[in-house]
Amino acid sequence: YLVERGMATEHDLLHTESGGCLPGALPDKVSKRARDRGRRQLGTMGSGNHFVEVERVEEIFDAEAAEALGLELDHVALLIHTGSRGLGHQVCTDYVALMDRAMTEYGIVLPDRQLACAPFQSPAGQDYFGAMVSAANYAWCNRQVITHAARKALTEELGSDAKLRLIYDVAHNIAKVEQHGDEEVCVHRKGATRAFGRSHPETPEAYRNVGQPVFIPGSMGTGSYALVGQDDAMEL
Repeated sequence: YLVERGMATEHDLLHTESGGCLPGALPDKVSKRARDRGRRQLGTMGSGNHFVEVERVEEIFDAEAAEALGLELDHVALLIHTGSRGLGHQVCTDYVALMDRAMTEYGIVLPDRQLACAPFQSPAGQDYFGAMVSAANYAWCNRQVITHAARKALTEELGSDAKLRLIYDVAHNIAKVEQHGDEEVCVHRKGATRAFGRSHPETPEAYRNVGQPVFIPGSMGTGSYALVGQDDAMEL
């Protein structure tokens, strides 16, 4: 969608998890309230622990990985941490209420309402999954719109020679159906990203010699880290 509008490049797509468009979205399962909130917030950071941070590459521990990621000492980098904004928050709010009813139906008892759930293949589970995928796709667009705005600002300040190249965009609150060994499973990642190794088919081709980029944001007083996933870690 954004490539067609000149707000993203083919390079951006190749360096975004799932190409920025996870299959299985069911937009009709996203409420009007969620849509209305999302419509006003595309291209914004939000509150909480979300940020857009200008960084300087201070130290390199693995020269091969750094070269593959395009990171050099004293280069400037931008780290974006945000997601599906009010749209995703509303999807969660809407479906926690639905899951409350589903848990009664399926006899599920939990110690905390925030763990509200339903069997994945149930109508409630499938409706939520379709809405969540829609929110995830919105989140990739949201971060890309911020990237586009940052590129414009950089060009205006430093001239056309200044380039801002996307290293990787990866989801950090998501449930995905993935193949692990002989099983197809639904993997929940909450405040965590995937860390696929160099041999995984979903690792971008540009990183097949080192592994998928993994980001660990720091605080205002501590540094952030760019790492790469390892096949050994996947085995564990």
